[in-house]
Amino acid sequence: MTKHASKGNIVLPFQLERPNVRGRFTRLDSVIENILEQHNYPSIVEALITEATILTVLIGQMVKLNWRLSLQIRGDGPIRLIATDYYGPSKEGLPAQIRAYASYDKEKIDINSDPFTQIGTGYFAVIINQGKNMSPYQGITPLSGGSLSSSAEAYFFQSEQIPTKFCISYGTTQLPLEKLSLRAGGIMLQHMPNASPLIKQKPSPQSEDLLKEINPLDEGLKENWARVGILLDTIEDLELIGPSLSFEQVLYRLFHDEIIQTSNSQSVNFGCTCSEDKVRQSMSIYSTKDLKHMTKADGSLTADCQFCGAHYILDPTTLGFEVPNSELS
Repeated sequence: MTKHASKGNIVLPFQLERPNVRGRFTRLDSVIENILEQHNYPSIVEALITEATILTVLIGQMVKLNWRLSLQIRGDGPIRLIATDYYGPSKEGLPAQIRAYASYDKEKIDINSDPFTQIGTGYFAVIINQGKNMSPYQGITPLSGGSLSSSAEAYFFQSEQIPTKFCISYGTTQLPLEKLSLRAGGIMLQHMPNASPLIKQKPSPQSEDLLKEINPLDEGLKENWARVGILLDTIEDLELIGPSLSFEQVLYRLFHDEIIQTSNSQSVNFGCTCSEDKVRQSMSIYSTKDLKHMTKADGSLTADCQFCGAHYILDPTTLGFEVPNSELS
């Protein structure tokens, strides 16, 4: 295996030949810090955003160039929404981009509770935007299993008919002569064959036939899948998040009896696609009355990007209406 750096902001695809399992291994450090520093989130919201970001990178690495994969987690609890976007590289060799944010009720949230319970009853959605003139693909499953990772596993099992397992952790680490930093890591395992639109195929209308064909697995495949799942459960938090051990060292520790093949790693950056033009486009859904109501006393109209915190100040007269002087006094 080609040795990859122990530090973060990359995702490494790999395959275990004998059990016919593919996987991805990611570590994020400055990317997570960039996402969280945009907002003063409570610790339990930070935990969920971090988990959702790792899930998005692990799943998103499969999409094609210029595609966008989004996760939306919505519930009826105090944490109402967690949204992430993974933008596939524009060209081979360039980094992918990731962004994330959460919406929550500060007055109702219980910071001492289990984070997942604060979402309440809701759904886990995967949305793939394949570019212009292509209809987005969307798959939805109810939140279940006590975590976002369990909900993602249920999504792949129910919507894509692919046995899937995630293991995710995050925390702060410090190397000699380096500052304390937040790191997160995760591994995703999937049993093949490729029945998913995420693997560059369109959704199959024969989902029931696929389910019979792939799941339940025959006894030999079940045994192999159970074995690698048990091995993954033995991983320690520091092995996941690094940075002392390289990706390959961790994979060898976990699966040293398997034939491990790694592919080229993919760099991941924090990035946002917001712009003044997009803000103006979003304003087009509002009526003139609504826009006047949103206009401030000084005659300006402002908008903030929930993902990156960018602040936009617009002149309402450039949006198609004029504010009478009497309304500015």
